[in-house]
This record gives sequence, structure tokens and C-alpha cells, in this order.
Amino acid sequence: MESASSQAFDLDERKIFLPIESNNDNGFLDDELICSMNLCMEEDDKCAGETNVDLSLTEKTIEPYIGMDFNSRDEARESYITYGRYTGFTVRIHHNRRSRINNMVIGQDFVCSREGYREKKYVHRKDRVLPIPPTTREGCPAMLRVALRDGVKWVVTKFVKDHNHTLMSPNKVPLRGGKNLISQDDKDQKIRELTLELYNERQRCKRRCTAYQEQIQTLLKHIEEHTDHLSRSVQDIVQRVKELENEELENWY
Repeated sequence: MESASSQAFDLDERKIFLPIESNNDNGFLDDELICSMNLCMEEDDKCAGETNVDLSLTEKTIEPYIGMDFNSRDEARESYITYGRYTGFTVRIHHNRRSRINNMVIGQDFVCSREGYREKKYVHRKDRVLPIPPTTREGCPAMLRVALRDGVKWVVTKFVKDHNHTLMSPNKVPLRGGKNLISQDDKDQKIRELTLELYNERQRCKRRCTAYQEQIQTLLKHIEEHTDHLSRSVQDIVQRVKELENEELENWY
């Protein structure tokens, strides 16, 4: 009995591990199975990649808070952009405030890209050819405000966390070429340089205008003096002619 059972088990085992015959139908099934496995592996890799992105963003992301400080305005901007990527929104640079003493930037607002509303003149255009683009501004109140303290640190003075629209998935937030953009400090430095250059050019123009005015006044003075001289000469000539006429009349009589 044991021998018969063993032979039956061996026979069943051989049936399970028999090589599959290579024909067209089985080949098609094998290719389909391999393709499905590859797709599954790609999905796994994609999920793993998304997880890594989220983890890397999580490590670098700190939610802003009142009193949080930064070494520069650009550092504050990059921090809020990173926070926006992790949360699911993009950031736009908004108003700034300048000192009345030296015109330096002492405050900056960063807002959600959906802040404000699109102006009606861009929506209701009579000469529009293409269809109206989708609405990108919905009056979102989310924002970050930083202010310069003691001329050294940029401190968060206002932070509005809540948005009035649906946030994107962190992996769908569009990336930007921030490294290729000019920083705000560089922009301010360029503005100061151009302002100084414009001031110097205005001063040069003023000096040239003053010199031209002096030359014109000198020329007008010379013309006036010459005119007076000619006028006196003409009067002398007229007077002399009259005297000669009178002398001729006297000699005639």
C-alpha cells in the first residue's frame, strides 16, 4: 500500500512539474504575464519614488510660525516655496515695503499663487481669439509676511495657513527653475545701481544745461551790447546828416 501511494504521489508530482509545451498560445500567455509583471514592478518603483520625494520634502519642510527667523529674504522665500511644495500649492512674490530713509526693502509678502482675482479687462476682452483660460486666482488668503529686524534677521510677522481652494498632491506641484532666477537682494542691488546711475546722469545733464544757459546769456548780452552800439551809431549818423543839411540851407540863404 505504501509503495502504491508513493508511486501515485511521484506520478502527481511529475505531472505538476512537467515542462510546458512551447506553442503559440502558451507563448502569448507568457508574454502577457511578463508584461503584467513589468508593469507591476514599474508601479512599485514609481510608488517608491513618490515616497522618497515625500520623505525628502518632509525632512526639509518646517511649517512657518510667528517669530520664525531667516538669515535673508531669499532664505525665507525658499523655505515657504518648499513648504508649499509639500503642502500642495505654488508661491508668488507679492508686495514689499521699503524704508523711507534709504529705500531698502524692510518687509516682504509671499502669497499663494491663487491669491487675488484676475482683472475683468483680461477676461472680457472684445478682441479675444483664444478661449478664456481657466481661472487661476480665487482670492486665496494664504500668505507669509517677513520683516527685517535690526538689519540682520528676517522674522515672520504674519502667517495665514488656510486656503480657500483644493490643494494639489505634493508630487503634482510644478517645479520651477529657482536656481536660474535672480534673487531679490540682487534685484534690489541692481535697482540701487541703476537709480544711482540715473541720478548721476541727471546731475551731468543739469551741469550741461547750466553751462549752456550761461553761454546763451553771454551771447545775448553781447548781441544786446552790439545792438546798442549800432543804434547809437545810427543816431549819430542821422544827427550828422541833419547838421549837414542845416549848414547847406544856411549857406544857400
